[in-house]
Amino acid sequence: MSDDIPPLLTGGSGLKARGGLWGECLAEFLGTFVLIMFGVGSVAMAVAALPGSGRTAGPTTFFQGAGDWLLIAWGWAFAVTFGVYVAGGVSGAHLNPAVTLAFAVRRKFAWAKVLPYWIAQLVGAFVGAAVVLLTYHSAISAFEDASKPTGHSLTTFSIFATFPAPYFHGSIWGPLIDQVVGTALLLLLIAAVVDLRNTGAMANLGPLIIGLAVGAIGISFGANAGYAINPARDFGPRLLAWAAGWGKFAMPGDGDWFSGYFWIPIVGPLIGGVLGIVVYDLFISDVLIARARAVSPETTPPGPGEEEPAVDASRRH
Repeated sequence: MSDDIPPLLTGGSGLKARGGLWGECLAEFLGTFVLIMFGVGSVAMAVAALPGSGRTAGPTTFFQGAGDWLLIAWGWAFAVTFGVYVAGGVSGAHLNPAVTLAFAVRRKFAWAKVLPYWIAQLVGAFVGAAVVLLTYHSAISAFEDASKPTGHSLTTFSIFATFPAPYFHGSIWGPLIDQVVGTALLLLLIAAVVDLRNTGAMANLGPLIIGLAVGAIGISFGANAGYAINPARDFGPRLLAWAAGWGKFAMPGDGDWFSGYFWIPIVGPLIGGVLGIVVYDLFISDVLIARARAVSPETTPPGPGEEEPAVDASRRH
């Protein structure tokens, strides 16, 4: 069926250029755009749209129970699932600079592609947040008009980006550890899902399971710091919120109990992503490689991040 679909661009450099890195970046942009549309959109629903629509106890009433948080957790789970389905066949659907960095460190992803992927992911996140703001502008304005004091607040900023819980008392270490741990879990689970030597998911189920992993992280660790676990997911919408008037809440990330927070959802996930995939390789991948080589030492392919032995390479020619 797909073979019968004519290209929108025919001939020339426009279509040809999409077959390489440019096409992969377009896929990363669109996949991240879809991720943010569903994810940030679910937060907008919980924070502003449902209260303003008369479906809660009042125009500013939300988070009365666990169900409100589950709406957001499931929203991000669906967001990741469908974002990966959209981009997976072209770029591998990283949709997350932490995934891209971890795959460059341990999965032989080309280092030359890291920065282009990061830019595509960041722009996709920014544009996705802009469309959510356009769509929910009236709901956000109604929420702010009904709030005391009125105007842009930390509450409505939470639609777009993250901040730490008050019980950290302004310390950077609690939120930073939270982001490292959450993203390490994410990459460990992604590595397990895509590892066909393990009990790997069928290709068409991989995105769903990865989405469920994000939902599980949100349910288990989300309250500490909003479980950004993705530098593009946080920084792209954060830049949009800053440009749209949320000021210091967005950049540099100042609030009543935190300051200069913007870098933590960037640095924490980058560290955690590499840590998670290294832990998976140390505890699981190396074991699978050792078992396979015990059975057939000469024909076992190299593991993740491992150079192919010269003897094997010569036998393949």
